[in-house]
This record gives sequence, C-alpha cells and structure tokens, in this order.
Amino acid sequence: MYSTTHVIKNKNAAPVQISAEQILREAKERQGVAVKVPKQKIHDHEELLEYRGRKRKEFEDRIQRSRLHIGEWLKYATWEESQDELQRARSVYERALQVDSANMTLYLKYVEMEMKHKNISLARNLFDRIVTILPRRDQFWLKYTYMEEMLEEVARARQIFERWMQWEPEEEAWMAYVKFEKRYKEMDRARAVYERFVHIHPDSKNWIKWAEFEEREGSTEKARDIFTRAIEVMGEELMEQRLFISFAKFETRQKEIERARVIYKYALDRIPRSKSQALYNQYVQFEKQFGDKDGIEDVVVGKRRLQYEAELATNLKNYDTWFDYGKLEEGTGDVDRVREVYERAIAQVPPAQEKRLWRRYIYLWIKYALFEELETKDYERARQVYKGCIQLIPHKKFTFAKIWLMYAKFEIRQLDLNAARKTLGMALGVCPKDKLFKGYIELELELRDIARARTLYSRYLQWSPSNCAAWIKFAELESELQDTERARAIFDLAIAQPELDMPEILWKAYIDFEVGEEEWNNARSLYRKLLQRTAHVKVWISWAHFEASVPEEGQAALARGVFSKGYQTMKEQGLKEERVILLEAWKEFEQAQDTPNAPEALKAVMDMMPKMVKKLRQVESLDGLSAGSSQREEYYDYIFPDDQTERPNFKLLSKAHEWKARMEREKAAKAAAEAAAAAAVQEESMEEGSPSTSTTAVILEETTTTTTITATTTGAESDGSSP
Repeated sequence: MYSTTHVIKNKNAAPVQISAEQILREAKERQGVAVKVPKQKIHDHEELLEYRGRKRKEFEDRIQRSRLHIGEWLKYATWEESQDELQRARSVYERALQVDSANMTLYLKYVEMEMKHKNISLARNLFDRIVTILPRRDQFWLKYTYMEEMLEEVARARQIFERWMQWEPEEEAWMAYVKFEKRYKEMDRARAVYERFVHIHPDSKNWIKWAEFEEREGSTEKARDIFTRAIEVMGEELMEQRLFISFAKFETRQKEIERARVIYKYALDRIPRSKSQALYNQYVQFEKQFGDKDGIEDVVVGKRRLQYEAELATNLKNYDTWFDYGKLEEGTGDVDRVREVYERAIAQVPPAQEKRLWRRYIYLWIKYALFEELETKDYERARQVYKGCIQLIPHKKFTFAKIWLMYAKFEIRQLDLNAARKTLGMALGVCPKDKLFKGYIELELELRDIARARTLYSRYLQWSPSNCAAWIKFAELESELQDTERARAIFDLAIAQPELDMPEILWKAYIDFEVGEEEWNNARSLYRKLLQRTAHVKVWISWAHFEASVPEEGQAALARGVFSKGYQTMKEQGLKEERVILLEAWKEFEQAQDTPNAPEALKAVMDMMPKMVKKLRQVESLDGLSAGSSQREEYYDYIFPDDQTERPNFKLLSKAHEWKARMEREKAAKAAAEAAAAAAVQEESMEEGSPSTSTTAVILEETTTTTTITATTTGAESDGSSP
C-alpha cells in the first residue's frame, strides 16, 4: 500500500511571483488571429449545386446530432427559404413539427413564410391546422383574423372570430372582436358581442366597458339599463365599488345629481366598510362639488365613525382609537354620543395591574373629565369622573400623581380649597411620590401659604432624606424669604445626611449660596469640609477659581496656593491623570492673569508639565493572574520632572558612570600589581637561579583571587548597592 498523500516539504513562496494581471496580459498577447472563412463566389450552376449539397449535408449532420434543438431546424428552413426552395423549407418545417408538434415558434415561422410569399391558400390551411391543434393560443387567432382583414375578407374574418369565441377565450379576445365590428360600423353586432361577453365574463369592468360603449354611441337609456342589469346580476355578494362609482359618475355626467347621490348611498349601505374605501372617497368628492356643508360633514363623520368601529371590533383595548373616536364625536357637538363613547372607553380596564398598561388608559379618564368641565360645564359630573378614576387605580401597587393634582386644581377652580388640600393630603398618606410633594408645595406657594409649604418640605425630607433637589429647593425658598440663617441650617442638615443621591449638586448649591451672600470664609470652610470627604480634582480647581474670583487683593496668590496644595495632595496619592488635569487648569489660570509675575508663574507651571511616554506591561487575566510572559500591552504613562521615582533612566545612567570609573581604577591597580610581581620574580631568579614553581603558582593564585573578589564587589555594587 502506497500513501496517496503528497507532502509538500518547501512551503515558502516562489522566488518569482506572477500576478493575475500579468497572466491575463500574456494570454491576450498569445492569442492567435481568428480563422475567418474565406468568401466563396459561385460562378456556375454546378458550383451552386455543390454548395447547396454541402450546406444541406452540414444541416442534416447537425440535426442528427441535436434532433431536439429546434433552433437548428429553424436555421435549416430559413436557409432553404433563402435559396427559394420553398418546398424543401416546408419539408423541413414538417419534419420539425414531427419532433415538436406544439412548438409555437415553428408554427409562427412556418406561417410567416407562407404569408411572406403570398401563398394564401397554404397559409389558410396552415392557420386552420394550427387553431385546431392549439385552440387556446390567442396569438394565432389574431394573426389569422388580421390576414383575412388585410385581404378584405371581412366575412371570413368574422367566421374566424365566431370559431374563436366558441372556445370562450380571455377578455382581450372579446374586445378584439368588438373592435373589429366597430371598425366596420356594425354596432348591432358589437352589442351582440358585448351581450355574449358579459355572459361569459360577468365582471364589473366588462359591464362598465359595455355601458361606456353605449354612452359614447349616445344611447343613454341603454347605458343606464346596462348598469342596472349589472347590479342585479352581480348581487350583494359579488357587488364591487367600482361598478357603483362608474354608475354614479355616469349619472353625474348626465346632470342627474340626485340619482348619483342615491346610488352612492345605496352602495355605502350594502358594501362592507373594508371594501368601500374608494367609494367613500368618491362620495366625499361628489358632496364637496354638488352638496352643502352639512352633507359633507355628515359623510366624513359617518365614514370615520365606521372606521373606528371596525378597528374597535378587532381590539377593544386599543386606547388610541378610543381617543380619536372621542375627539371625532366632540367635533360633532352631540353630547350624548360623546358620553357614550367615553363611557365605553373607560369600561375597558387594562387586564393586569401593571403601570405600563395603565398609562394610556388613565388619559381617557382625564379627557372625559376635561370634556365635562370645559365643554358641558357639568362640574358635578366632572367631579364624579375624577373620583371614579381615583377609586379605580390600585394605589397600593402604583399611582398616578397627575390625576391627583388635576383633581386638586379642579377643586381650586371650583373655589373649594379645603377639598383640594384634603385630596392632596389623602394622596400623600396613601401613596407618597416626588411629583405629589412638588405639586402640593407649588400649589401652596402659589397661594402664598409659606407655613404650609415649610411643613410640606419637612414631610417631604422626612420621607426622602437623600433627595438633594428637595433640600436645595427648601433652602432656596428660605433664601428668597431672606431668612439666611434658616437656609444655612437647612444646607448644614443636608450635607450631614449619610446618603445623598446627588451630593455634588448639593455642595455646589451650598457654596453658591455662601458666595451669593459674600461669606467668603464660610465658602472656604465648605471647600475644606468637602475635601475631607472627597479629594476630587474638580473640587481643587473649583476652590482655586473661587479664590481668584473673590474681590480682594492678592487672591491670585491664594489660588496658586490652592493649586499647589492640590497638586501635592494628588502627588502623594499617586494620581497621575488628576495631576495632569490640575496642571492644565492651573496653566489656563496663569495664562488669564495679567500681573507682573504672571510669566514667571506660568513658566513654573510649564516646567511641572509631564511628558507622555509609551510603556509595556504584563497582561493580566480576569482572575488577577498573569496571562503569560509573552503577552504584553502598550500603555501611556506620565513622567513628571519633580518626581524622582519616575526618572529611573537618570539613576541608572549615574550608576553606570560610577561602575565604569571603578573598573578603570581596579584595572590600573591590577596592572601595577602584576608588574610588581613580575619584577620581584625576575629579581629572585637572577639572585637564586630559576624561580620556584610553587612560589610562582602562589603569586598567580593570589593575583587571580584578588581579581575575582574585585569583580564580585563591582557586580554587587552595579546591582543596586550604594557607592
């Protein structure tokens, strides 16, 4: 067994790469010139016979190879026709029809050849044969009648039409027959054709065509009778709006306006709403043109009323449709109808106690109450609507502050202030909400009842002590009343809360309050308290800007002090990005100064600006472990000039210089020691003869040991020990 797998050992790219464009260009260049068949000139009859025999043999060979390919047969027959060999061409067509006896193209080419050469008898025979074999092919019937009509054989053409109509063809065939009779002014025959036509194809458009034909011929009564017969024949089940539209337009053209109106109303009463949209539109246009204002409005309202009823029949919980329906009835001015619609609408209670399902539904009650109050002036009924809505809402799960507030304002408009306060008090007791507190407080402030507003603010803050907006509004109220101490006490209580939803807004409001009161020391104290809770860079920047805005001399120095202190604090905490933000704000501050020492201060800030460097760090997985020594990522870091721990390159360079100087000194000492040892050995050899091998070995060993110790010490120092 041999393995069929081909192993490619060398998978490198080829040394010479070939592009697709180069391949295409070379293929184009190597293409040879196409061989053209030379033109052949025939000089005598023998050459013609030879040419015809050769061509016939070629055609016969092709037909034998692809007998079912009708195109080859057509080429063969067309060539025989070009040689004026009509008999042979007929033979080819007949042979082809034996292969495919229902091919329309073969028949068309065959009959066109006979008609072209004016072989009328043969063409007629062929047409008779075709319409017998393919009686449902309207194209051959039309060609047959057209040929006879061109030969002015009208009677024969009519006979062909009659044969054709016995097959009950499509509508186009009947209309061709009608047009044929109209061309020869045979109107009675055309009417007879129409009579048979609408019997075979009893469609509305065919009745309309017949009626329009009679109208053009001036037979108004006949046209009206045709429309009437059509309505009777079609019946209510097959009744279509276009038939009535055409009938009504016909009567309108005859100046029979009342007849047309009766037709429209008759149709609208019997045709379903889903099938009469165009009829309604035409009726509206008719009334706009020939009717009065009341009639037009009645038509439009009736049309839309049917639309809404149809939509509600499919979905009674479609509250948007109820809104539109109620608005429509309000426009009519029929109070009973409006109340009926709203009563039906509010009866469609949402299926579940979920607030998202009740949001649209509750507005039905509001629309109903506003209608009773503003349109009918029935205030007691409006009050009952509000009460019914409040009783229906499941307040233990959710509520709607809007309905409570609207009911309270309604009672105020009725000059019943106690009822309004009682309503809102009940709302706060059953289901307290932010909107209810705000609405009640706004109401009392509009009434200038400050004591009640303060009481409500107290209840509001007891219910939601973390609501910074409520604390701020309460303090602003006291500030507007010029009770500064009370406002300050409210702010102090607010910032002392353990939990706040938006503490930054509260602190800003408190500081702005002190600034507005020009209590600069209090504002500074607030900044210090705030920095004890959060040392955010924006707090430092805001404090510095505050110091710069105080209308006293020397405030720029205080602002610089705040910037400097904030910078040192964030430096100690290792917050690099915050330091950059602070320096940018400090730089903008210095650029805006116009004092004499401003350039020096700006230069000092610019010297403190860090440099951004790109570094690599180990990638850590989600569990905090190292993802692998080979996985690293790039990140940007800031190198501050005044941060010694962030300048490792300078420290390393200084240690490298020290190590190099130490190595040079040790190398010189080593060379001097070796020279002294060599000189001593030479003197001993001169005095005592040859030197002792052991003594030389001891000297060399001591020298080597000294060198090793020196190198070890140098390496230890270069690893980080102090020089």
